[in-house]
Amino acid sequence: MPPLHFLLLFAICLIWAGNFIAAAFAVGELEPITFTVARYLLVLLLVFPLLRWPARDQWWRLLACCWTMGALHFALVFLALGRSTDVSSVALLMQIYIPMSTLLAIVLLGERIGWRSASGIAIAFCGVLVMGLDPLVLAQIDVVILVLVSAFVLALGTILMRGLKGVGVLNFQAWNAALSLPPLLLLAVLIEDPVTSLAAASGQPGVWLAVAYSAIGASIIGHGGFYWLIQRHEVNRITPYLLLVPVLAVLLGILIWGDRPGPRLLLGGGLVLAGVLWITLRARFRRRLPQRPPPAA
Repeated sequence: MPPLHFLLLFAICLIWAGNFIAAAFAVGELEPITFTVARYLLVLLLVFPLLRWPARDQWWRLLACCWTMGALHFALVFLALGRSTDVSSVALLMQIYIPMSTLLAIVLLGERIGWRSASGIAIAFCGVLVMGLDPLVLAQIDVVILVLVSAFVLALGTILMRGLKGVGVLNFQAWNAALSLPPLLLLAVLIEDPVTSLAAASGQPGVWLAVAYSAIGASIIGHGGFYWLIQRHEVNRITPYLLLVPVLAVLLGILIWGDRPGPRLLLGGGLVLAGVLWITLRARFRRRLPQRPPPAA
């Protein structure tokens, strides 16, 4: 991979890590669901010209992908950030979606894994248990539950996305915003007061900079740049570097947000990342294995 491509990948990881900080700041001033609605409204306004109708047989899968990877995932993770006292635990816990995706692929797609990949999953889940023993995490069990459910629906959306055909990344971003907005608007009206929340934040430019960062930086630039890279390089060569996202998020949480992660949180987070890295490297190795010729008739 050329150095400029590495630089772009690192920039994307940094942008995604910074999104945890931007969202944590925004949901301190805006209600979490209202923030999610504002984010998606801006995304839709910017990418609406790229909206293209999918094939008729892809509609239900597209809707399921958008509601899991979009509305549910972001609503839950932003609710967690709104309730959490730190960013680091949310960023680290969120990585459990990768071993969850592997387990769902086994259950729903009939994929088979070896004991090495299974050990990576076990290490990652052990990391979650260790993190759960940290006093900081024990004090916010509701946050842990929100993040784990968010990770699960993201993993489910990832599995559903495998069967989605004929929808490009920016087209998907446009549909994700368009299809996620109705349930999010309904949820905001039912459990929040979006009009009052938006009015209270109207004179705070920092909040709207955070909304713009999340919509333009994390969604459009981040996902657009990532799609540009995977068009030019094997996915399994890029995905291990995505582990930089939680690492950078923890560093930004310490430097900017004032996080003070304890030893159990760091140890558990390290185990989660180690398990995820092992799963990712095993997947990369399996793709490189030469295909065996079919047995003679």
